Amino acid sequence: MDLENQQRIKDLADKHGAENLVVILGGAEAEASGLACETVTNGDPTFAGPLAGVPLGLACYHVVEPEIKAEIDDQVYEDQISMMEMVIDVDAIVEEVKTYREKYSEYI
Repeated sequence: MDLENQQRIKDLADKHGAENLVVILGGAEAEASGLACETVTNGDPTFAGPLAGVPLGLACYHVVEPEIKAEIDDQVYEDQISMMEMVIDVDAIVEEVKTYREKYSEYI
């Protein structure tokens, strides 16, 4: 997650409260999605950005996870996301994001 997005997320959490935000990821790789989830829950593990050492404890999901998919209109999902499901490893992404969400659930 780039430094600008880290700052945006930090500002939103400060303004609205972490309990009022949910981060929905859309990356195509499991490792990158996991890193982004770790960043918004436990803080930037690279200690390079505004979230270095800042555990925001934000709820974090990937758009292909069943919990999120169920909240999206079927036609919108079909038009905007379903094609992506054909070319990414959905299971690996879901498992990676879930792992970090559960690992840092004490903050959520």
